[in-house]
Amino acid sequence: MTVAAPSEHRLALDNMRVSIGGSAILRGVTFSIREKTVFCLMGRNGVGKSTTLKALMGLLPLDAGSIHLGGAPVHPMPTAIRARAGLGYVPQGRDIFPHLTVEENLFIGLKARGMKKDKEEIDRVYTLFPIIKEFLHRKGGMLSGGQQQLAISRALLTKPNLLILDEPTEGIQPNIIDQIGDAIRMLREEGKMAILLVEQYLDFCRELGDDFAILERGAVCASGTMAELSDDTVKEFLTV
Repeated sequence: MTVAAPSEHRLALDNMRVSIGGSAILRGVTFSIREKTVFCLMGRNGVGKSTTLKALMGLLPLDAGSIHLGGAPVHPMPTAIRARAGLGYVPQGRDIFPHLTVEENLFIGLKARGMKKDKEEIDRVYTLFPIIKEFLHRKGGMLSGGQQQLAISRALLTKPNLLILDEPTEGIQPNIIDQIGDAIRMLREEGKMAILLVEQYLDFCRELGDDFAILERGAVCASGTMAELSDDTVKEFLTV
């Protein structure tokens, strides 16, 4: 793996283009994420947000463009190597293993790092999401609203330097949304990683985000600091 040069950006996407079934989905997506910040990628349904994350993880091939993590190119790498390089991905569907216990799901996160135990990181997960410790021996598929917390916890155990969350508030009750928001704040305050948050819940983004980019028709149409996100931009590109 290429040794990264010092960079003020944890992630940089440049002119990323992706086609699916012959149709252009991403049309030159370009943005960068500063170290130790929360970056919100927003947009209406079908504009390419999840496709951007899948391409970032190597689950979809690039037609053109580049991806740099901490200054090092990762776009030539397979998905497993990107994960070991520091990308922790929580997909929209959670993708936990329903027939494994909560503890076994967590072990998979450790196994991805080649470890069997890491008490410090496990305790950190319990601090962020106390429900995880309470239900260690429950099947993952029986965790109901706690599945999102389990998916995030498993990703954290890979010790990412960029945590990628795809629609973490989708389909869950308000109290769990609050817990996830609190966890994101704690992770940002720790200063160990940057966070890429794909989210349609605007208030959640405004409350937690440092920077943003909005996708429209597979390209970035607006970006800046969260303080620069104007009501006119929200109305034009986000309001349904």
